[in-house]
Amino acid sequence: MSQPPGATTRTGDRPAPTAGPAVTPAVDPAWRPALSPGIMPRRDRVREADLLVLPERVVVLTGRAADIVRLCDGRREVAAIVGELADRFPGAPVPDEVPAFLARLREQGWLR
Repeated sequence: MSQPPGATTRTGDRPAPTAGPAVTPAVDPAWRPALSPGIMPRRDRVREADLLVLPERVVVLTGRAADIVRLCDGRREVAAIVGELADRFPGAPVPDEVPAFLARLREQGWLR
């Protein structure tokens, strides 16, 4: 199973292999993403890393992935998440990359 950019799966300290880029379906801007049941965000203070704890594995969030996931509370629509991140990170390709990232997390089953 391939991982979204910004996320790597770890079993112990070995990163899981990742596949090349995949075609991502369009995302409804009115979708209100939230973490799927059984998936918990955590902060590993020892490694200074943001994690998603899934059944039987851990996903390390890299780059700005944790900033995106923190906004997935089931109340904000994708359009609001994109707007907030665009305000925080002017000049970043937020409108193009964030919906695609969220779609990949949904494909993995990590968002509902």
